[in-house]
Amino acid sequence: MTGPDGPHRASGSDGGDFRPAGGGSDLAREEEERAVEQALALVGGTTLRPSRGRDIPGTPGTPGTPRASGASGGDLSSGPTGNGQDRSASTDSAPVGGSPAGNGPSAGGPSGGARATAQASGSDQRPRPGRSSSEAPAPNAEPATPKAPPLSWDRARAVATRAGRTGPPATIRLPLDRALGHVLAEPLGALTDLPSFDTSAMDGWAVAGPGPWAYEAGAGLLAGRSPDTPLPDGTAVRIATGARVPPDTTAVIRSEHAHPDEAKGLLHARRSVVTGQDIRPRGQECRSGEQLVPAGTVVTPAVLGLAAAAGYDALPAVPRPRVDILVLGDELLAAGLPHDGLIRDALGPMLGPWLRALGAEVAGPVRLGDDAGALRDALASSDADLIVTTGGTASGPVDHVHPVLDALGAELLVDGVAVRPGHPMLLARLPAPGQMKGQPEGPYLVGLPGNPLAAVSGLLTLAEPLLAGVAGRPAQDAYRALVHAEVHGHPHDTRLVPVVHRAGRAGGRDHVAPLRYNGPAMLRGIAAADGLAVVPPGGVRSGTEVEILDLPWAPATPWTEGCFT
Repeated sequence: MTGPDGPHRASGSDGGDFRPAGGGSDLAREEEERAVEQALALVGGTTLRPSRGRDIPGTPGTPGTPRASGASGGDLSSGPTGNGQDRSASTDSAPVGGSPAGNGPSAGGPSGGARATAQASGSDQRPRPGRSSSEAPAPNAEPATPKAPPLSWDRARAVATRAGRTGPPATIRLPLDRALGHVLAEPLGALTDLPSFDTSAMDGWAVAGPGPWAYEAGAGLLAGRSPDTPLPDGTAVRIATGARVPPDTTAVIRSEHAHPDEAKGLLHARRSVVTGQDIRPRGQECRSGEQLVPAGTVVTPAVLGLAAAAGYDALPAVPRPRVDILVLGDELLAAGLPHDGLIRDALGPMLGPWLRALGAEVAGPVRLGDDAGALRDALASSDADLIVTTGGTASGPVDHVHPVLDALGAELLVDGVAVRPGHPMLLARLPAPGQMKGQPEGPYLVGLPGNPLAAVSGLLTLAEPLLAGVAGRPAQDAYRALVHAEVHGHPHDTRLVPVVHRAGRAGGRDHVAPLRYNGPAMLRGIAAADGLAVVPPGGVRSGTEVEILDLPWAPATPWTEGCFT
Protein backbone atom coordinates (compact mmCIF):
# COMPACT_ATOMS: atom_id res chain seq x y z
CA MET A 1 0.00 0.00 0.00
CA THR A 2 1.34 3.41 -0.89
CA GLY A 3 0.71 6.47 1.28
CA PRO A 4 1.60 10.09 0.76
CA ASP A 5 5.04 9.64 2.31
CA GLY A 6 5.93 6.44 0.50
CA PRO A 7 4.82 2.82 0.79
CA HIS A 8 3.34 1.65 4.05
CA ARG A 9 5.22 -1.23 5.58
CA ALA A 10 3.35 -4.40 4.73
CA SER A 11 2.03 -6.53 7.56
CA GLY A 12 4.63 -9.07 8.53
CA SER A 13 7.35 -6.99 6.87
CA ASP A 14 8.38 -9.69 4.43
CA GLY A 15 5.72 -9.18 1.83
CA GLY A 16 4.79 -12.87 2.02
CA ASP A 17 1.27 -14.24 2.17
CA PHE A 18 -0.41 -15.14 5.45
CA ARG A 19 -1.78 -18.64 5.00
CA PRO A 20 -4.56 -19.56 7.42
CA ALA A 21 -3.72 -22.35 9.77
CA GLY A 22 -5.55 -25.50 8.90
CA GLY A 23 -7.11 -27.93 11.38
CA GLY A 24 -6.45 -31.57 11.79
CA SER A 25 -2.64 -31.78 11.80
CA ASP A 26 -0.13 -31.30 14.59
CA LEU A 27 1.73 -28.77 12.48
CA ALA A 28 -1.40 -26.72 11.92
CA ARG A 29 -2.20 -26.69 15.64
CA GLU A 30 1.37 -25.70 16.43
CA GLU A 31 1.11 -22.86 13.89
CA GLU A 32 -2.11 -21.68 15.51
CA GLU A 33 -0.54 -21.66 18.97
CA ARG A 34 2.48 -19.78 17.64
CA ALA A 35 0.29 -17.14 15.99
CA VAL A 36 -1.69 -16.60 19.20
CA GLU A 37 1.54 -16.34 21.20
CA GLN A 38 2.87 -13.68 18.82
CA ALA A 39 -0.39 -11.77 18.97
CA LEU A 40 -0.23 -11.79 22.77
CA ALA A 41 3.34 -10.51 22.61
CA LEU A 42 2.14 -7.51 20.63
CA VAL A 43 -0.11 -6.43 23.52
CA GLY A 44 2.23 -7.45 26.33
CA GLY A 45 1.09 -10.97 27.08
CA THR A 46 4.27 -12.82 26.09
CA THR A 47 7.82 -11.71 25.44
CA LEU A 48 9.40 -12.94 22.22
CA ARG A 49 12.95 -12.53 21.06
CA PRO A 50 13.19 -11.76 17.35
CA SER A 51 16.23 -13.00 15.51
CA ARG A 52 18.91 -10.52 14.56
CA GLY A 53 21.60 -10.50 11.92
CA ARG A 54 19.14 -10.77 9.06
CA ASP A 55 20.31 -10.65 5.46
CA ILE A 56 20.53 -7.37 3.63
CA PRO A 57 18.47 -7.22 0.46
CA GLY A 58 20.20 -5.81 -2.56
CA THR A 59 23.29 -8.01 -2.22
CA PRO A 60 23.71 -10.33 -5.23
CA GLY A 61 22.28 -13.72 -4.54
CA THR A 62 20.54 -12.64 -1.32
CA PRO A 63 16.78 -12.21 -1.32
CA GLY A 64 15.08 -9.90 1.17
CA THR A 65 14.23 -11.43 4.52
CA PRO A 66 11.71 -10.50 7.19
CA ARG A 67 12.60 -7.76 9.67
CA ALA A 68 12.05 -8.11 13.40
CA SER A 69 10.37 -5.10 14.92
CA GLY A 70 12.82 -5.09 17.83
CA ALA A 71 15.76 -4.86 15.43
CA SER A 72 18.28 -5.15 18.22
CA GLY A 73 17.39 -8.68 19.15
CA GLY A 74 16.23 -7.61 22.58
CA ASP A 75 12.93 -8.27 24.27
CA LEU A 76 9.91 -6.47 22.91
CA SER A 77 9.57 -4.64 26.21
CA SER A 78 7.45 -1.56 26.65
CA GLY A 79 8.32 1.92 27.78
CA PRO A 80 11.60 3.80 27.70
CA THR A 81 13.63 0.86 28.95
CA GLY A 82 12.70 -1.24 25.90
CA ASN A 83 13.07 -0.41 22.24
CA GLY A 84 11.05 2.76 22.36
CA GLN A 85 7.77 1.24 21.24
CA ASP A 86 4.72 2.19 23.29
CA ARG A 87 3.12 -1.14 24.09
CA SER A 88 0.10 0.48 25.66
CA ALA A 89 -0.67 2.10 22.33
CA SER A 90 -1.02 -1.30 20.69
CA THR A 91 -4.07 -2.15 22.73
CA ASP A 92 -5.75 1.17 21.99
CA SER A 93 -4.67 1.91 18.45
CA ALA A 94 -4.14 -1.46 16.82
CA PRO A 95 -6.19 -4.23 18.43
CA VAL A 96 -5.28 -7.70 17.33
CA GLY A 97 -8.02 -8.98 15.09
CA GLY A 98 -8.77 -12.30 13.44
CA SER A 99 -10.22 -15.51 14.75
CA PRO A 100 -8.91 -17.33 17.83
CA ALA A 101 -7.09 -19.63 15.49
CA GLY A 102 -5.11 -16.72 14.07
CA ASN A 103 -6.62 -17.02 10.60
CA GLY A 104 -5.48 -13.93 8.72
CA PRO A 105 -4.10 -10.53 9.53
CA SER A 106 -5.54 -8.13 12.06
CA ALA A 107 -7.29 -4.90 11.15
CA GLY A 108 -5.37 -1.68 10.76
CA GLY A 109 -4.27 0.84 13.35
CA PRO A 110 -4.18 4.60 13.32
CA SER A 111 -1.60 4.83 10.58
CA GLY A 112 -3.90 3.10 8.15
CA GLY A 113 -1.58 0.14 7.59
CA ALA A 114 -2.84 -3.30 8.54
CA ARG A 115 -0.99 -4.92 11.46
CA ALA A 116 -1.15 -8.66 10.87
CA THR A 117 -0.17 -11.57 13.06
CA ALA A 118 2.90 -13.08 11.41
CA GLN A 119 2.67 -16.52 9.90
CA ALA A 120 3.79 -19.16 12.39
CA SER A 121 6.56 -21.48 11.32
CA GLY A 122 6.82 -23.80 14.30
CA SER A 123 10.42 -22.79 14.97
CA ASP A 124 11.52 -21.26 18.25
CA GLN A 125 12.05 -17.53 18.77
CA ARG A 126 15.58 -17.55 20.17
CA PRO A 127 18.18 -15.21 18.65
CA ARG A 128 20.22 -16.61 15.76
CA PRO A 129 23.86 -15.86 15.02
CA GLY A 130 24.21 -13.14 12.39
CA ARG A 131 24.85 -14.05 8.74
CA SER A 132 26.98 -12.10 6.30
CA SER A 133 25.21 -10.27 3.51
CA SER A 134 26.51 -12.79 0.96
CA GLU A 135 24.93 -15.84 2.57
CA ALA A 136 21.60 -17.14 1.34
CA PRO A 137 18.81 -17.42 3.92
CA ALA A 138 18.06 -20.78 5.48
CA PRO A 139 15.29 -22.75 3.73
CA ASN A 140 13.06 -22.42 6.81
CA ALA A 141 13.73 -18.77 7.66
CA GLU A 142 11.97 -17.39 10.70
CA PRO A 143 8.90 -15.22 10.17
CA ALA A 144 8.95 -11.58 11.17
CA THR A 145 7.71 -10.60 14.59
CA PRO A 146 4.57 -8.43 14.28
CA LYS A 147 5.45 -4.75 14.06
CA ALA A 148 4.13 -2.58 16.84
CA PRO A 149 2.00 0.41 15.87
CA PRO A 150 3.78 3.74 15.33
CA LEU A 151 4.35 6.00 18.30
CA SER A 152 2.28 9.11 18.74
CA TRP A 153 4.02 12.30 17.65
CA ASP A 154 4.52 13.72 21.14
CA ARG A 155 5.75 10.40 22.52
CA ALA A 156 8.23 10.03 19.65
CA ARG A 157 9.65 13.49 20.43
CA ALA A 158 9.87 12.55 24.11
CA VAL A 159 11.84 9.40 23.21
CA ALA A 160 14.24 11.46 21.06
CA THR A 161 14.68 14.02 23.84
CA ARG A 162 15.39 11.29 26.40
CA ALA A 163 17.85 9.58 24.06
CA GLY A 164 19.84 12.79 23.67
CA ARG A 165 20.13 13.22 27.44
CA THR A 166 21.26 9.71 28.37
CA GLY A 167 24.54 10.96 29.83
CA PRO A 168 26.19 14.17 30.98
CA PRO A 169 27.53 16.19 28.05
CA ALA A 170 31.26 16.35 27.51
CA THR A 171 33.05 19.58 28.38
CA ILE A 172 35.81 21.35 26.47
CA ARG A 173 37.38 24.76 27.08
CA LEU A 174 37.31 27.08 24.09
CA PRO A 175 38.96 30.48 23.74
CA LEU A 176 36.47 33.29 23.31
CA ASP A 177 37.14 33.63 19.58
CA ARG A 178 36.10 29.99 19.02
CA ALA A 179 33.19 29.67 21.43
CA LEU A 180 30.51 31.43 19.39
CA GLY A 181 27.48 29.19 18.78
CA HIS A 182 28.49 26.55 21.30
CA VAL A 183 26.51 25.75 24.43
CA LEU A 184 27.85 26.49 27.90
CA ALA A 185 28.60 23.26 29.75
CA GLU A 186 28.64 25.03 33.12
CA PRO A 187 27.04 28.14 34.58
CA LEU A 188 29.04 31.29 33.93
CA GLY A 189 29.88 32.87 37.27
CA ALA A 190 31.31 36.34 37.83
CA LEU A 191 35.04 36.25 38.52
CA THR A 192 34.96 39.76 39.97
CA ASP A 193 32.58 42.54 40.86
CA LEU A 194 31.24 44.39 37.81
CA PRO A 195 32.26 47.12 37.70
CA SER A 196 35.24 46.30 39.85
CA PHE A 197 35.55 49.92 41.07
CA ASP A 198 33.41 53.05 41.13
CA THR A 199 33.42 54.64 37.67
CA SER A 200 32.02 57.72 36.04
CA ALA A 201 28.95 57.11 33.91
CA MET A 202 29.39 60.40 32.02
CA ASP A 203 31.93 62.91 30.77
CA GLY A 204 31.88 65.77 33.24
CA TRP A 205 33.19 66.77 36.65
CA ALA A 206 33.81 64.73 39.78
CA VAL A 207 32.95 66.91 42.80
CA ALA A 208 33.28 66.51 46.56
CA GLY A 209 31.06 68.28 49.08
CA PRO A 210 28.80 71.27 48.39
CA GLY A 211 29.54 73.78 45.59
CA PRO A 212 30.73 75.90 44.09
CA TRP A 213 33.90 73.88 43.65
CA ALA A 214 37.41 74.99 43.00
CA TYR A 215 39.18 73.33 40.11
CA GLU A 216 42.44 73.44 38.27
CA ALA A 217 42.78 73.55 34.51
CA GLY A 218 44.09 70.38 32.89
CA ALA A 219 43.08 67.10 31.26
CA GLY A 220 41.65 65.65 34.43
CA LEU A 221 40.94 61.94 35.02
CA LEU A 222 40.87 59.63 32.02
CA ALA A 223 39.71 56.01 31.68
CA GLY A 224 42.45 53.55 32.48
CA ARG A 225 44.15 55.77 35.00
CA SER A 226 43.68 55.54 38.72
CA PRO A 227 43.53 58.72 40.84
CA ASP A 228 46.37 59.03 43.30
CA THR A 229 44.62 60.82 46.17
CA PRO A 230 41.11 61.40 47.55
CA LEU A 231 39.17 64.43 46.32
CA PRO A 232 39.04 67.15 49.01
CA ASP A 233 35.72 68.79 49.91
CA GLY A 234 34.89 71.86 47.83
CA THR A 235 37.00 70.75 44.87
CA ALA A 236 36.26 69.36 41.42
CA VAL A 237 38.22 67.59 38.69
CA ARG A 238 37.39 66.82 35.08
CA ILE A 239 36.57 63.15 34.51
CA ALA A 240 35.90 60.98 31.43
CA THR A 241 33.30 58.27 31.04
CA GLY A 242 34.60 54.98 32.47
CA ALA A 243 37.33 56.62 34.54
CA ARG A 244 37.70 55.57 38.14
CA VAL A 245 36.31 58.26 40.45
CA PRO A 246 38.58 59.49 43.22
CA PRO A 247 37.84 58.41 46.79
CA ASP A 248 35.41 60.72 48.66
CA THR A 249 33.72 61.86 45.43
CA THR A 250 30.14 63.03 46.09
CA ALA A 251 28.79 62.98 42.53
CA VAL A 252 29.58 63.46 38.87
CA ILE A 253 28.13 66.51 37.14
CA ARG A 254 27.61 66.11 33.41
CA SER A 255 29.49 68.58 31.25
CA GLU A 256 26.27 70.11 29.93
CA HIS A 257 24.97 70.65 33.47
CA ALA A 258 28.15 72.45 34.71
CA HIS A 259 29.39 76.04 34.26
CA PRO A 260 33.12 76.54 34.86
CA ASP A 261 34.09 80.13 35.71
CA GLU A 262 37.61 80.23 34.33
CA ALA A 263 38.33 83.68 35.69
CA LYS A 264 37.65 82.65 39.29
CA GLY A 265 38.56 78.97 38.88
CA LEU A 266 35.16 77.91 40.25
CA LEU A 267 32.67 75.32 38.97
CA HIS A 268 28.94 76.00 39.29
CA ALA A 269 26.12 73.43 38.82
CA ARG A 270 23.22 74.40 36.57
CA ARG A 271 21.00 71.82 38.32
CA SER A 272 20.74 70.42 41.81
CA VAL A 273 23.35 67.80 42.63
CA VAL A 274 22.28 64.45 44.15
CA THR A 275 24.79 62.34 46.01
CA GLY A 276 25.95 59.43 43.81
CA GLN A 277 24.53 60.77 40.58
CA ASP A 278 26.15 59.49 37.36
CA ILE A 279 28.49 57.20 39.30
CA ARG A 280 28.42 53.49 38.55
CA PRO A 281 29.17 51.96 41.94
CA ARG A 282 31.32 48.87 42.31
CA GLY A 283 29.24 45.68 41.93
CA GLN A 284 26.28 47.47 40.34
CA GLU A 285 25.94 44.77 37.66
CA CYS A 286 27.07 41.76 39.66
CA ARG A 287 29.09 40.62 42.63
CA SER A 288 31.95 38.16 42.44
CA GLY A 289 30.64 34.57 42.34
CA GLU A 290 27.16 35.55 41.16
CA GLN A 291 25.77 33.47 38.26
CA LEU A 292 25.68 35.49 35.08
CA VAL A 293 24.12 32.94 32.70
CA PRO A 294 23.10 29.30 33.31
CA ALA A 295 24.50 26.14 31.76
CA GLY A 296 22.83 25.32 28.47
CA THR A 297 22.98 28.91 27.25
CA VAL A 298 23.99 29.32 23.61
CA VAL A 299 27.08 31.49 23.34
CA THR A 300 25.95 34.57 21.42
CA PRO A 301 28.03 37.68 20.69
CA ALA A 302 26.46 39.30 23.77
CA VAL A 303 27.47 36.33 25.95
CA LEU A 304 31.01 36.63 24.61
CA GLY A 305 31.06 40.29 25.58
CA LEU A 306 29.73 39.57 29.07
CA ALA A 307 32.29 36.80 29.56
CA ALA A 308 35.11 39.07 28.49
CA ALA A 309 33.92 41.84 30.82
CA ALA A 310 33.80 39.32 33.66
CA GLY A 311 37.42 38.33 33.05
CA TYR A 312 37.10 35.08 31.06
CA ASP A 313 39.68 34.11 28.45
CA ALA A 314 38.05 30.73 27.66
CA LEU A 315 34.62 29.20 28.23
CA PRO A 316 33.51 25.69 29.30
CA ALA A 317 31.49 24.51 26.32
CA VAL A 318 29.79 21.36 25.04
CA PRO A 319 31.35 20.05 21.81
CA ARG A 320 29.05 20.43 18.84
CA PRO A 321 27.43 17.10 17.92
CA ARG A 322 29.04 15.66 14.78
CA VAL A 323 26.60 14.59 12.07
CA ASP A 324 27.06 12.50 8.94
CA ILE A 325 24.46 12.73 6.15
CA LEU A 326 23.88 9.73 3.87
CA VAL A 327 21.69 10.39 0.83
CA LEU A 328 20.06 7.24 -0.55
CA GLY A 329 18.36 6.73 -3.90
CA ASP A 330 19.50 5.84 -7.41
CA GLU A 331 16.99 8.31 -8.89
CA LEU A 332 18.70 11.44 -7.50
CA LEU A 333 20.70 13.97 -9.51
CA ALA A 334 23.33 16.23 -7.95
CA ALA A 335 23.12 18.85 -10.72
CA GLY A 336 21.08 19.87 -13.76
CA LEU A 337 17.43 19.58 -14.64
CA PRO A 338 15.30 16.51 -13.82
CA HIS A 339 14.97 14.19 -16.77
CA ASP A 340 14.11 10.62 -17.77
CA GLY A 341 12.66 9.67 -14.38
CA LEU A 342 15.57 11.22 -12.47
CA ILE A 343 14.96 14.03 -9.97
CA ARG A 344 17.18 16.56 -8.22
CA ASP A 345 18.39 15.79 -4.73
CA ALA A 346 16.74 18.48 -2.59
CA LEU A 347 17.74 17.02 0.77
CA GLY A 348 21.52 16.94 0.31
CA PRO A 349 21.79 20.74 -0.05
CA MET A 350 19.14 21.40 2.62
CA LEU A 351 20.08 19.12 5.51
CA GLY A 352 23.62 20.36 6.17
CA PRO A 353 22.70 24.03 6.75
CA TRP A 354 19.57 23.01 8.66
CA LEU A 355 21.52 20.78 11.03
CA ARG A 356 24.19 23.46 11.47
CA ALA A 357 21.40 25.85 12.46
CA LEU A 358 20.53 23.30 15.15
CA GLY A 359 24.08 23.55 16.52
CA ALA A 360 25.69 20.54 14.86
CA GLU A 361 29.02 20.15 13.09
CA VAL A 362 28.07 18.56 9.78
CA ALA A 363 30.15 16.76 7.19
CA GLY A 364 29.26 17.09 3.52
CA PRO A 365 26.49 14.76 2.31
CA VAL A 366 27.56 11.37 0.96
CA ARG A 367 25.44 9.96 -1.87
CA LEU A 368 25.20 6.17 -1.68
CA GLY A 369 22.34 5.38 -4.05
CA ASP A 370 20.34 2.25 -3.35
CA ASP A 371 23.29 0.11 -2.27
CA ALA A 372 22.76 -1.93 0.90
CA GLY A 373 26.41 -2.92 1.17
CA ALA A 374 27.60 0.68 0.86
CA LEU A 375 25.04 1.74 3.47
CA ARG A 376 26.22 -0.93 5.89
CA ASP A 377 29.87 0.04 5.41
CA ALA A 378 29.09 3.73 5.92
CA LEU A 379 27.15 3.07 9.13
CA ALA A 380 29.77 0.70 10.51
CA SER A 381 32.64 3.12 9.86
CA SER A 382 31.05 6.39 11.01
CA ASP A 383 32.48 8.12 14.07
CA ALA A 384 29.74 10.77 14.18
CA ASP A 385 27.37 11.33 17.09
CA LEU A 386 24.39 11.20 14.72
CA ILE A 387 23.91 9.75 11.25
CA VAL A 388 21.03 11.10 9.18
CA THR A 389 19.83 9.05 6.23
CA THR A 390 17.35 10.11 3.57
CA GLY A 391 14.89 7.68 2.04
CA GLY A 392 14.81 3.91 2.31
CA THR A 393 12.83 3.79 5.57
CA ALA A 394 9.71 2.11 4.16
CA SER A 395 9.43 -1.47 2.90
CA GLY A 396 9.93 -1.20 -0.84
CA PRO A 397 12.26 -3.43 -2.84
CA VAL A 398 15.23 -1.05 -2.43
CA ASP A 399 14.42 0.29 1.06
CA HIS A 400 17.49 -1.05 2.85
CA VAL A 401 17.61 0.96 6.08
CA HIS A 402 15.67 -1.47 8.30
CA PRO A 403 17.44 -4.65 7.14
CA VAL A 404 20.87 -3.02 7.43
CA LEU A 405 20.13 -1.77 10.95
CA ASP A 406 18.89 -5.23 11.86
CA ALA A 407 22.06 -6.85 10.49
CA LEU A 408 24.25 -4.46 12.46
CA GLY A 409 22.40 -5.15 15.70
CA ALA A 410 21.03 -1.62 16.09
CA GLU A 411 18.43 -0.80 18.69
CA LEU A 412 15.26 0.70 17.24
CA LEU A 413 13.99 3.40 19.59
CA VAL A 414 11.30 4.79 17.26
CA ASP A 415 10.02 2.84 14.28
CA GLY A 416 7.33 4.89 12.64
CA VAL A 417 5.47 7.91 14.01
CA ALA A 418 1.77 8.72 13.75
CA VAL A 419 2.41 12.01 11.94
CA ARG A 420 1.80 13.31 8.44
CA PRO A 421 3.90 13.90 6.49
CA GLY A 422 6.80 11.71 7.52
CA HIS A 423 5.31 8.70 9.27
CA PRO A 424 8.01 6.17 8.09
CA MET A 425 10.72 8.04 10.05
CA LEU A 426 12.82 6.13 12.59
CA LEU A 427 15.35 6.59 15.38
CA ALA A 428 17.94 3.93 16.18
CA ARG A 429 21.19 3.51 18.04
CA LEU A 430 24.05 1.56 16.52
CA PRO A 431 26.51 -0.55 18.49
CA ALA A 432 29.95 0.92 19.01
CA PRO A 433 32.70 -0.56 16.81
CA GLY A 434 33.74 -3.91 18.27
CA GLN A 435 30.74 -3.96 20.62
CA MET A 436 28.53 -7.02 20.97
CA LYS A 437 25.17 -6.91 19.27
CA GLY A 438 22.44 -5.94 21.69
CA GLN A 439 24.76 -3.49 23.48
CA PRO A 440 24.37 -0.37 21.37
CA GLU A 441 26.58 2.51 22.48
CA GLY A 442 27.56 3.90 19.12
CA PRO A 443 26.06 6.76 17.10
CA TYR A 444 22.37 7.49 16.83
CA LEU A 445 20.68 7.27 13.46
CA VAL A 446 17.67 9.27 12.34
CA GLY A 447 16.13 7.79 9.21
CA LEU A 448 14.23 10.43 7.27
CA PRO A 449 11.68 9.67 4.57
CA GLY A 450 12.78 10.59 1.06
CA ASN A 451 10.05 13.15 0.35
CA PRO A 452 11.38 16.63 1.22
CA LEU A 453 8.63 17.96 3.51
CA ALA A 454 8.33 14.52 5.11
CA ALA A 455 12.07 14.74 5.82
CA VAL A 456 11.57 18.17 7.43
CA SER A 457 8.91 16.58 9.64
CA GLY A 458 11.44 13.95 10.69
CA LEU A 459 14.06 16.59 11.41
CA LEU A 460 11.78 18.49 13.77
CA THR A 461 10.24 15.39 15.33
CA LEU A 462 13.38 13.36 16.02
CA ALA A 463 16.64 15.10 15.06
CA GLU A 464 16.00 18.50 16.67
CA PRO A 465 15.17 17.22 20.19
CA LEU A 466 17.91 14.57 20.00
CA LEU A 467 20.59 17.11 19.03
CA ALA A 468 19.38 19.53 21.70
CA GLY A 469 20.00 16.85 24.30
CA VAL A 470 23.41 15.83 22.96
CA ALA A 471 24.51 19.48 22.75
CA GLY A 472 23.18 20.32 26.21
CA ARG A 473 20.67 22.85 24.86
CA PRO A 474 17.39 23.44 26.67
CA ALA A 475 14.33 22.01 24.95
CA GLN A 476 12.39 24.38 22.74
CA ASP A 477 9.67 26.06 24.78
CA ALA A 478 6.27 24.96 23.56
CA TYR A 479 3.83 27.74 22.81
CA ARG A 480 0.50 28.07 21.10
CA ALA A 481 -0.90 30.57 18.64
CA LEU A 482 -4.23 31.29 16.99
CA VAL A 483 -4.56 29.90 13.49
CA HIS A 484 -6.58 31.92 10.99
CA ALA A 485 -8.28 29.49 8.60
CA GLU A 486 -9.59 26.00 8.97
CA VAL A 487 -6.84 23.39 8.80
CA HIS A 488 -7.78 19.92 7.71
CA GLY A 489 -6.25 17.07 9.68
CA HIS A 490 -5.56 13.39 9.28
CA PRO A 491 -8.27 11.12 10.74
CA HIS A 492 -5.87 9.48 13.21
CA ASP A 493 -2.42 11.08 13.01
CA THR A 494 -0.92 14.43 13.97
CA ARG A 495 -0.30 16.72 11.02
CA LEU A 496 2.54 19.26 10.70
CA VAL A 497 1.57 22.24 8.52
CA PRO A 498 3.86 25.12 7.48
CA VAL A 499 2.64 28.47 8.84
CA VAL A 500 3.77 32.10 8.87
CA HIS A 501 3.23 34.53 11.74
CA ARG A 502 1.03 37.56 11.06
CA ALA A 503 0.60 40.69 13.15
CA GLY A 504 -2.93 41.41 14.35
CA ARG A 505 -4.80 44.17 12.57
CA ALA A 506 -6.96 46.86 14.21
CA GLY A 507 -6.21 45.63 17.67
CA GLY A 508 -6.60 41.96 16.76
CA ARG A 509 -4.35 39.25 18.14
CA ASP A 510 -1.25 38.02 16.40
CA HIS A 511 -1.86 34.74 14.65
CA VAL A 512 -0.43 32.23 12.21
CA ALA A 513 -1.66 31.56 8.70
CA PRO A 514 -1.32 28.11 7.11
CA LEU A 515 0.56 28.00 3.83
CA ARG A 516 -0.27 26.19 0.64
CA TYR A 517 2.03 23.70 -1.07
CA ASN A 518 2.29 21.52 2.01
CA GLY A 519 2.32 18.11 0.35
CA PRO A 520 4.96 15.56 1.44
CA ALA A 521 7.10 16.15 -1.66
CA MET A 522 6.79 19.95 -1.64
CA LEU A 523 9.18 22.57 -0.25
CA ARG A 524 7.49 25.70 -1.58
CA GLY A 525 5.39 26.13 1.56
CA ILE A 526 8.14 25.49 4.10
CA ALA A 527 10.44 27.89 2.21
CA ALA A 528 8.03 30.72 3.10
CA ALA A 529 7.31 29.52 6.64
CA ASP A 530 8.73 30.49 9.99
CA GLY A 531 7.13 27.61 11.86
CA LEU A 532 5.06 24.45 11.71
CA ALA A 533 1.63 24.12 13.28
CA VAL A 534 1.02 20.86 15.17
CA VAL A 535 -2.49 19.98 14.01
CA PRO A 536 -4.23 17.24 16.06
CA PRO A 537 -6.15 14.40 14.39
CA GLY A 538 -9.32 15.65 12.78
CA GLY A 539 -8.00 19.16 12.11
CA VAL A 540 -8.87 22.52 13.69
CA ARG A 541 -11.26 25.35 12.99
CA SER A 542 -10.24 28.95 12.35
CA GLY A 543 -9.57 30.77 15.62
CA THR A 544 -8.27 27.66 17.40
CA GLU A 545 -4.95 27.74 19.24
CA VAL A 546 -2.40 25.22 18.02
CA GLU A 547 1.11 24.32 19.15
CA ILE A 548 3.86 25.92 17.05
CA LEU A 549 7.31 24.56 16.26
CA ASP A 550 9.65 27.42 15.38
CA LEU A 551 12.12 26.98 12.56
CA PRO A 552 15.74 27.74 13.55
CA TRP A 553 15.81 30.95 11.51
CA ALA A 554 13.54 33.82 10.52
CA PRO A 555 12.63 34.37 6.88
CA ALA A 556 15.04 36.70 5.14
CA THR A 557 12.11 38.28 3.31
CA PRO A 558 8.93 39.63 4.94
CA TRP A 559 6.68 37.29 3.01
CA THR A 560 3.27 38.57 2.03
CA GLU A 561 0.32 36.34 1.54
CA GLY A 562 0.70 36.21 -2.24
CA CYS A 563 0.66 32.77 -3.79
CA PHE A 564 1.92 31.02 -0.66
CA THR A 565 -1.33 31.08 1.33
